[in-house]
Amino acid sequence: MAAPDSTDSVAYYDHWHRPRIDLTKPRYDQGTFMGRAKHFFLTTDPRNLFASSKQLDDAKQLLSQYKAQNEPSVTTDEDVWYAKRLYDSAFHPETGEKMFILGRMSAQVPCNMTLTGCLLTFYRTTPAVLFWQWFNQSFNAVVNYTNRSGDMGASNRQLLAAYGAATGGAIATALGVKAIAKKAPPIVARFGPFAAVAAANCINIPLMRQRELQNGINVFDDEGNDIGKSKVAARKAISQVVVSRIGMAAPGMVLLPVVINYLSKYGWYMRYARFIEAPIQVLAVGVCLAFATPLCCALFPQQSSMSVHRLEPELQQHIAATKQSTTKVYFNKGL
Repeated sequence: MAAPDSTDSVAYYDHWHRPRIDLTKPRYDQGTFMGRAKHFFLTTDPRNLFASSKQLDDAKQLLSQYKAQNEPSVTTDEDVWYAKRLYDSAFHPETGEKMFILGRMSAQVPCNMTLTGCLLTFYRTTPAVLFWQWFNQSFNAVVNYTNRSGDMGASNRQLLAAYGAATGGAIATALGVKAIAKKAPPIVARFGPFAAVAAANCINIPLMRQRELQNGINVFDDEGNDIGKSKVAARKAISQVVVSRIGMAAPGMVLLPVVINYLSKYGWYMRYARFIEAPIQVLAVGVCLAFATPLCCALFPQQSSMSVHRLEPELQQHIAATKQSTTKVYFNKGL
């Protein structure tokens, strides 16, 4: 087989004429739910946290070498994909800086299983509600700060405002449900933590991304050309993220209270409840989150889309004047 004639083709084939991996795209097809789910199962895998600092730096170096087409001759495709998996899990996608370990996506399952298990266990007293809701929102603030991005990222003042509002909303909701539950069946009180988490997400995420709501987000045509900014697209993107975040919490925080409430009717369980309830709930939530986190991240395509006729009138007019054949626009919804 003849060697490629142009540098463009060399960019896609190695010296054995094998196709080069496109490192700008995930390994699996993001146009299908299954492809997105496979991608996020790798990204959120807690085992990524055990990679040493040297392993992460080596992964980053290998990807740099691969892009420059001077990687070691023994490098296989699997080596490159594994390096990309480690890199994507630990380095900021825009700045390239190594992220704080507790703010990484791979830390979501172990951290959230502990926090959620405690939220579900210690909900009966006001001091416990105050402490665990504050702790949970503090962790969310760390995640949001670690994953801040781009010129649409929140300022420190906005981060602080979102943290305060989300914490206040979560505590108010949890205490409100607690007050209502005094005259309701016991299971109602067990749903207090989920109501608080859902309320906090509805407050926190829009506040964190308020600049997008105010200024709009970039939308693109099917060829990747930037068409302009849309506030309508921003609202759709943020609403999808809110739904995904609440969906991540729902299996553990809705199903588990029903199970625990059922077990509470038995004397053998109540005899040991003070010792086993917290560990059981933490482990059960961990199992739920291990599946719910990647599956809910995959609910909507990362590159979301909407019809042109649903955009702002002025943007529709701009598209009609410059891109008449465009009927749909695309945008990054965020996570």
